[in-house]
Order: sequence, then C-alpha cells, then structure tokens
Amino acid sequence: METRPLIQITNLSKHFPVYRGVVFKRRIGDLKALDNISFHIAEGETLGLVGESGCGKTTACRTLLQLERPTAGEVLFKGEDITRLGKHPLRKLRKKMQIVFQDPFGSLNPRMTVRDIVGEPLRIHGLARGRGEYADRVGYLLDIVGLGPAMAGRYPHEFSGGQRQRIGIARALAVEPEFLVCDEPVSALDVSIQAQIINLFAELQEKLGLTYLFVAHDLAVVRHISDRIAVMYLGEIVEIASREALYHHPQHPYTRALLSAVPIPDPEIERNREHCLIRGEVPSLFDTPEGCKFHPRCPFARGICRESRPALRGIEGNGHNVACHLA
Repeated sequence: METRPLIQITNLSKHFPVYRGVVFKRRIGDLKALDNISFHIAEGETLGLVGESGCGKTTACRTLLQLERPTAGEVLFKGEDITRLGKHPLRKLRKKMQIVFQDPFGSLNPRMTVRDIVGEPLRIHGLARGRGEYADRVGYLLDIVGLGPAMAGRYPHEFSGGQRQRIGIARALAVEPEFLVCDEPVSALDVSIQAQIINLFAELQEKLGLTYLFVAHDLAVVRHISDRIAVMYLGEIVEIASREALYHHPQHPYTRALLSAVPIPDPEIERNREHCLIRGEVPSLFDTPEGCKFHPRCPFARGICRESRPALRGIEGNGHNVACHLA
C-alpha cells in the first residue's frame, strides 16, 4: 500500500576530502562515499538497504539523520528539507528520527545503569516530569523490548549481546520517534538471537506505527522484514524494488550475484541452480571506474558500460528501478 513519503532523498552526495602529507597537507581529491542517490520511504514502510562492506550504507544512514552534513542533495522529512535546518531546529527534529547502532557492546556507556541509558533522552528532551514519571517511562520502555523494569539497575556488562541490543532499541524509542534507522542491528549477534530481534522490530512497527530504514548484510534478514529493498554499490543505488520483485526477478548483475551467494538448505536445488559469479575486488571509493562502476567486475559488460554511467530508471511499470544499460 503506497502512502505519502515520510522520507524523500533526492540526489544526495557525501564526499570526504583526502589529503597527502603530515606537516604540509595537500588535498589530492575526494572519497565519494555517497554519489547522487535518490529514494523515498513511505509512512509505515520498511526499506531494506543491502550491499558489500564499504559501499556507503552507514554513511547514507548518518547523512540522512544529519549526523554528517551532505555535500549536495536534499533530505525531506514530511516535505521539509532538513539539510537546511540550523542547530536548534535540528535538535527538535531528533525526537522524530532515531538510530539503532550496529555494535551493542560499543554503543552503551559501561559506567551507566540501564535506567540512566534509557532515561537519558527523557532528560535531554524534558519528556518526564518528576522521578515517578521518569521511572514509569523507563520501566515501560524496558517492558516493550522484552527486558522488564527489574533490570533497570543493572550495568551493560551484565547482559548478553541480544539483551544489549534491546537496551539500544529501548533508548531509541524513548523519545517516541516516527522514523528509525537500523544500522545493521543484528550483524554482531548469533543467528538464533537475530531472529528474536527481527521479530521484535516487526512487533514494535505494528504496535507503534514506526517507519524503518533497515541496513543489513544478510539478504535473508532483509527479505524477512522489508517491504522494498535497495541495493548499493560504491556509493550508488543500483537497484530498488519490492521484496518479491527483487528476489524473484533481479535485474542488475550485482543483485543477481548477491542473491546467488545466499545458500539454499536443499542440497539438490543448491547443486543445480545457476550461480552468477563476479570477478576481482571492490574498487576504491577514491578512484571509481568510469562509466558503470560495476563494469570491471561484471560478466556481461559491453562497450557502453565502460563509456556511460547508467541512470536509475523504472522498468516493468511497478516501481522496479535499476541502473543498468542491459536491463
């Protein structure tokens, strides 16, 4: 069901300057972590974001939330361009947009109790009046993530990895956000715990009406939770489509390669299915190839792929977009 976009990203770029020298630094170019990406996320939707390590997924998350200011482009939240907001208006907006970090061990202060960690956003934004309301709110947040108020006096080292990630989720929900960025929230967890956290995200979305940008490496995880999926390569969106369209009819060779790398439990199907292999290593973001960025590794590359960079264009008329000359 298509509703109005909560988030609209248009031609978003983030370049980091690269310098040479220790004493006399000389700028030698830019590292293009994000290169002109565009997508939208509807209210109540989950958009999955996948790609290899170093392709720019975390930079996209941080730039979207204005933790990193973009080099160019727009980030619209409910129609307002938040890239132009000053410090104080942006701070007010923080209540509506929150992030769950990848590392549940490094994202929690080991010297603070769970009560203080989860309650810190309440204090910063003045959302609790008095100790009683503060304690009730912290207890409620711990309860909805499956921990319970009795654990509020403990420290992070007393919890497992999955429990720590639940604390991080409770902290993000403290300010009652509308939009949640999940930056690989299950990649550091055991497989059995990953399923529990994914189910928790789904339950919270249904209960609280949240909108997610969900970043992950595991395509099976992304398929389980996402409505649509965007595939990133070297700072660009190369394909974006609904979950079923992407998994059953992938159009970009890079998407096909990612999907063929996912093992299938049935040995007969695994033995007979076609594998799309890609050659070589991921190029540097500092010196990306001319034309299509994927062409040095693509088994189907043609002359036009080396000369011209493909634009993200719609195919099949169903919201399926791909950046490939041969699609």
